[in-house]
Order: sequence, then structure tokens, then C-alpha cells
Amino acid sequence: MGGNAVRKLGAMPSLPHIDARAATAVGTALMPPGPALDAPAAEALVAGLRAAAEASVTPVAEVTGLDVPQVGGPMRIVDRPTWLGANVDMALTMLDEAGGGLPETDGVLDHAAARANGAQLGGALAVLGTRILGQWLPFLAEPQLVVVAPNVAKIEAVIDVDPVDFRLWICLHEQTHRLQFSRAPWLRSHLIGEMGALVAEGLPGHREGRRPAASVVEAVLTPEQRVVFARVGAAMSLLEGYADDMMDRVGPAVVPSVAHIRRVFEARRNRGGWPRLLNKLLGMDLKLAQYREGARFCRAVIGRVGVDGLNVVYDAPAYLPTPEEMADPQRWVARVHG
Repeated sequence: MGGNAVRKLGAMPSLPHIDARAATAVGTALMPPGPALDAPAAEALVAGLRAAAEASVTPVAEVTGLDVPQVGGPMRIVDRPTWLGANVDMALTMLDEAGGGLPETDGVLDHAAARANGAQLGGALAVLGTRILGQWLPFLAEPQLVVVAPNVAKIEAVIDVDPVDFRLWICLHEQTHRLQFSRAPWLRSHLIGEMGALVAEGLPGHREGRRPAASVVEAVLTPEQRVVFARVGAAMSLLEGYADDMMDRVGPAVVPSVAHIRRVFEARRNRGGWPRLLNKLLGMDLKLAQYREGARFCRAVIGRVGVDGLNVVYDAPAYLPTPEEMADPQRWVARVHG
């Protein structure tokens, strides 16, 4: 990453200053390296994941009806530190664009705050970096699809799945995101704009008169921020639920053990105890809810107007479902299709 590693957002003072070097250093120090594999096993894993990423393109295009982008960014098989670095870059790019530019940070207090924020970001990414299997990174300067090889190896060692099928199944989900953003070139700037609207409402203030929060993340938001947060949540539910539904619609002709993988993976997602608590603290419970709510929405809409009818959501921001429509898909069908 070039330039000053300490970033400050002058246009919107509520945006944080983040020291990228601190984020990377803390995250790398805290994040375990992953399972130890000998050279032949590691090479076989990387080759298998690379083949799965390539093999996922055509089935996703066929089942979604979305065109394969002519230039869609690289598909990379990465380790945990590389994933962490990419996400630090992506976080800073999003803040940069949401705030309208990043002037130099000056002053001792600015630098101290930036280092503290960077350390917090690195710590959170260190935990998430042991759990993410694959990710589409749309907010990098060059968007890319990444699969985190150590995390795939870790999961394959503890759940009963066919590795070839499982690797392809993972890539189907991320490949769907790649095609979604290609079909809707406005989506990237729209989501960054929503982030700008979210932070423009200011830092959390007094809590008098607030309704109870639905999550740890939502608990720190003002009432105005919650409105934007709900809107962003509906869009993310659509994107995640669409990908989750489509990876299963590809079917056993492409992934023979798809039904078994879904059952095993859902059981793992639904674990109680400390994994559930950790999901709550990290906000991952929101992401899991997005998968489920979004998939329900997509299935209901497809049942009424088909996949092509659902794909209208990628035509313009106005066609994204509202939070109310996400809970009642028929309202979206009535508004958009009449």
C-alpha cells in the first residue's frame, strides 16, 4: 500500500483515522497460521481450489442468468496474512471513498487514535481471518475473488464432506457475488454511498428513547443511523441470500453431494455455546441472518416471477428491496412487477 499509512477523513469528522501498519501488524501477530500441511498436501490443496474457482464460473452463469464479466478481477488462493492485508486495504478504500478523500493525519492525538483504531481493526480481522473460507472483495482498487486455503483445510479436517465437492460449493457462492457486482456496476458506489450516509449521521449519542437493539452492532447506533443500517442490511441480505440460494440451485449434476454439504454446513453454522457468543460479539450473527432471510426472499420471488424477474434487482438502486419488502417478498413483487 503506497502513501502515508495513517489515514484521516477530513470531509466527515465522524469517520475514524486508521493506521494501516498497526492494523496489519496487530492482525498478523494475533492470527494463528492455520493447520500445518506438508508441501505435497499444500500444493494439492491450492491446485484443487484453483480448479474449483475456475470450474465455478459456468455453472453460476447458467443458474443465475447473469453474464460472465469480460474483465472480472483475479481469482486468488491466499493464506491468512494475505487475506488480512487485502481486507485492511479494502477497509481503507471504503473509508476513503465514503469520506471524499483522505488528507494527511497530523498531531500526536491523531496518530495515537489512528494506531488504536488500526489495532482494533487488526484484532477483529485476526479473529475473522480464521473463519472466512472465501470472499469477493469488491471495494479494492482491483476487485478480486479470494479463497483462504488454510481455513478450507481446517474445515475439511473436521467435517464429513467430499473435498472436491466442498471446494466447488464454496467457490460457487463467491463466484455469484462476482457476477452480481458485474451485472450491477452501480452497486459498489451505492454501498459506499450508504456507508457515507451512515457515518454522516454522527457518532452515537444519548440513548434516551431508543428502541431495544437487535444486535451488538446496532446497539451503538443512533436512531438515524439505524434507518440507514436497516437499508444496508436489506441489500446485504439480498446479495448473501441470492448467492446462498444459487449455490444450491446448481444442483447435484455439478456438486453431487450438495444436499449433504448443506446439511453439515448448516449444523456447523447453528452451533451453540462459545461459537454462537463469538458470532454475536463479532456481528457474524447478522451475516448468518442475512444468508437465511435473503435466501427466503429470493426463493419466494423466484416462485412468483422466476430468476429473471428477481434479477431486476440489479437494474438500479430503486429496485433493491426495502427492509419491509425483505420480510414480505410479495410487497417487492407488487412494487416492481405490478
